[in-house]
Amino acid sequence: MKKLYEKNEVLFAVLWIVAYVVGSSIADQISEGLGLAKSVTLALHLALSAALLGWIKANGLGEKYGFRKPFYPASRFLFYLPLAVVASMGLWNGVGMARGPVVAVLTALSMLCVGFLEEVIFRGLLFRAMAKDNLRSAIAVSSLTFGLGHIVNVVNGSGRSLPRTLVQIAFAVMVGFALVQLFYRGGSIWPCVIFHSLNNALNAFGVEGSLSPAVEIAVNLALTVVLMGGYALYLQKALPAPKDPAA
Repeated sequence: MKKLYEKNEVLFAVLWIVAYVVGSSIADQISEGLGLAKSVTLALHLALSAALLGWIKANGLGEKYGFRKPFYPASRFLFYLPLAVVASMGLWNGVGMARGPVVAVLTALSMLCVGFLEEVIFRGLLFRAMAKDNLRSAIAVSSLTFGLGHIVNVVNGSGRSLPRTLVQIAFAVMVGFALVQLFYRGGSIWPCVIFHSLNNALNAFGVEGSLSPAVEIAVNLALTVVLMGGYALYLQKALPAPKDPAA
């Protein structure tokens, strides 16, 4: 992997994205076929997380990919309150386990790994690889590819319709934009990983509300656009850009 990384960091990141997205889709289908959702997926995500983290540490790339404290204290990031609000949205209608406690736990654990993998791949590998040549393109591509990667939910047996998946993509693009700003200006991947992991994992225990699915999705999306969009703009204005965006 090191030779490929040294030759072409962008290609290295893209191959990780493909391996993660395709592998997760196949693992989801196998898990459903076995009658225990996320069972195989969790094993895959644990293996990928261990492999990626091990490779980064073995090659001394921890600081480059944000495995350090943020540059500034929590107060400069508004104590991450916008992230906490968005992460809690999945529980606003109550807590439940619609598919049973075992599947809920497997899903939550898998989603914790997803938060780590997606942040390190999209905000770490891909963003850093592109930022040294074109910062604006790196921010845009990191956000858009992160969102578009969710199109796999149409075919992976998740049960999501195309309209709901499109809304999820829009949600992910906006979240991705805020998180890339958080990573770029704060220098640490950990706030992004913690938010992303909790946001995904808590959704495994959420229940349907009284609103229709379409209305509920629209309300959540609008709230997310306001919170995450506003948060991203705040980070742009309040925190200085680092001298070397690819460091």
